[in-house]
Amino acid sequence: MSLIDDVEKVLISEAEIQERIANLAAEMNALYSDADRPMLICILKGAFMFLADLTRHLTFRHELDFMEISSYGRGTTSSGAVRILLDLATDVQGRHVIIVEDIVDTGNTLTYILRNFAARKPASIRVATLLSKPSRRQIEVPVDFVGFEVPDEFVIGYGLDFAEQYRNLPFIGVLKPEVYRQS
Repeated sequence: MSLIDDVEKVLISEAEIQERIANLAAEMNALYSDADRPMLICILKGAFMFLADLTRHLTFRHELDFMEISSYGRGTTSSGAVRILLDLATDVQGRHVIIVEDIVDTGNTLTYILRNFAARKPASIRVATLLSKPSRRQIEVPVDFVGFEVPDEFVIGYGLDFAEQYRNLPFIGVLKPEVYRQS
């Protein structure tokens, strides 16, 4: 049995993801120049594939850093308790920051991240997310660049996981409920 057998349906194909990422990068290229030299902050682990493909399309000078945040654990919904597991290696004070997320769900994690970054006094903060799930939003949060809106289903693939699996799928799919109910 393979990972594909656990997928109920494909929501967003690999080709659709790549096309949308190129469009998001074009939007960013229109806003930033070499002089801005923004810092893209990848929220690990889920956003790593999105960041890798996004950065290939950016035409302005930029830097990368990584932050690992936990709010899901091994469950299928956010626990609401947000923790920083890995912090930045770079000072962002006075820098333009683009937070790169895999998915904005309830808004709790992103609210925590934005508050944390505001205290670090960057020149600006923008948010890019591959996926947005507005039907689950508990807190309205500003998202500047949205790849796709998805329904309230448990999505996996293209960096998104369930119990640290399925990140390697090249598409966004819906996990069969029986897979996560067994856990």
